[in-house]
Amino acid sequence: MIYLHLALGFEEIEAVTVVDILRRAGIGVKMISMEAQLDVVGAHGISVRSDMLFGQADYQQCEMMIFPGGMPGATNLLHHKELMKTMVDFAAKDKPVVAICAAPILFGQTGLAAGKTVTVFPGFENEMTGATLSVDDVVVDGNMITSRGPGTAMAFALAIVRILKGETTSDKLKGGLLTK
Repeated sequence: MIYLHLALGFEEIEAVTVVDILRRAGIGVKMISMEAQLDVVGAHGISVRSDMLFGQADYQQCEMMIFPGGMPGATNLLHHKELMKTMVDFAAKDKPVVAICAAPILFGQTGLAAGKTVTVFPGFENEMTGATLSVDDVVVDGNMITSRGPGTAMAFALAIVRILKGETTSDKLKGGLLTK
């Protein structure tokens, strides 16, 4: 099971696009609310109903942690101490952690990005302590995937599919979606 984390102020395009593409690929993904309720309001006022609350998530069953960006969504994720501890422990087991837009700051601020090549939304480069920065739309470095922002959400989602289900599944989806 894949967990995508939603905090107040998340970027809607990044969250919904990733969930949609993964589900089209037949990948089990659950949206986890970092709030006290299932409904989480994004940065542009769109409310999304999560599948479960953070306290209900079983990270022993989780295969990948996904973090959409958006502001203040990314900083709300960063300030959730229990989530950050869970993420660091998860990554220490070499399980995939992936983030888009401003959310790679979670990796920069917890030390996970040190020694990795990453990309991040312009203006957040200084938050990526110890990382080598790239301006590529999507960067895969070991167990970490990062992407730049809303306009790269589909490429980001397809990169996740490619890693989890292979090139053939990713290419088939790409063709059906009329994307490059």
